[in-house]
Amino acid sequence: MTEVFATADLIDAHGDILASCETQFRTYGGRDMFHGPIATIKCHEDNALVKEQLNQPGEGWVLVVDGGGSLRTALMGDLIAKAAFDNGWAGVIIYGGVRDVAELGKLDLGIKALGSNPRKSGKTGAGYLDIPVAFGNVLFTPEAWVYSDQDGIVISDEKLDLPGR
Repeated sequence: MTEVFATADLIDAHGDILASCETQFRTYGGRDMFHGPIATIKCHEDNALVKEQLNQPGEGWVLVVDGGGSLRTALMGDLIAKAAFDNGWAGVIIYGGVRDVAELGKLDLGIKALGSNPRKSGKTGAGYLDIPVAFGNVLFTPEAWVYSDQDGIVISDEKLDLPGR
């Protein structure tokens, strides 16, 4: 999704019906602003499900990955991120680490993560798909909507009308 919006404007317009993620993420992708319906994964130091999901058609969705906040391994690198871009995902939010940071910045894809680590993750497929995940004092529910820009991340139970800029 490439519509222009600001999360601050969304909070001003919609107030308490929106949740605002308190976790401070770093931006790694080439797209600072992205939004879409949420798909979720909960995994720990194992990116097999992340790779599997991002190799499926994304149709403008945002994958939210609860990696337990671990920065011991990366849950996404350049090859998986390129697959996400090629498959039409709007963005990926990882409560954990990424790698191949220089290459991630070249992709027109929204990518937020806690940090980076060059270490590969496990590949056993351990984890859960499409369950509510929580971090930053926010619950990310599959099929809710997420809006992300340089100010932060907000979540709505439904798609919002975006105020004109």
